[in-house]
Amino acid sequence: MTIEAMIEATIGKEGGYSNHPADRGGPTRWGITEHVARRNGYKGDMRDLPRETAVAIYRQEYAIRPGFAAVAEISPAVGEELFDTGVNMGQAVPARWFQMALNGLNDGGKLYADIGEDGDIGPATLNAFRAYRKARGAEADTVMLKALNAMQGARYIELARGRPANEAFLYGWLRTRVA
Repeated sequence: MTIEAMIEATIGKEGGYSNHPADRGGPTRWGITEHVARRNGYKGDMRDLPRETAVAIYRQEYAIRPGFAAVAEISPAVGEELFDTGVNMGQAVPARWFQMALNGLNDGGKLYADIGEDGDIGPATLNAFRAYRKARGAEADTVMLKALNAMQGARYIELARGRPANEAFLYGWLRTRVA
């Protein structure tokens, strides 16, 4: 899957403008929060954030910079999952989960060495992912997606339990974000 296809799929889930009172992200358009838009130089009203500006932000901030585009070059499905979760939860969260899963799925270091769980998807993480896929074969991506979705679903429930206002979003998060 290309970066453009990942972005299109996510924009389709995020929709247009929203400013839900329970959403700590504040005004959002195309899934881009006001804070992220401002950090990327957008100065206008969030209701007017151009789609092409959102696409450019997604490409750089949520695909290339955190390394999810590099993962997608190895496995489009896993890259897309990391990208989509990063948009919804922040890029470091799924990056750390990915590293945690790689470490947990290496059979105690027999298949490949443990890697740092720092949320930085660099050469060591990408090499571990390649080794994981080679060792685990055809089911590797399916199992990795299950691991990532299990952690994501658990995190959504934790968020709703820890902040009752998040219960307004829990059903939708589980319905649209957890495969």
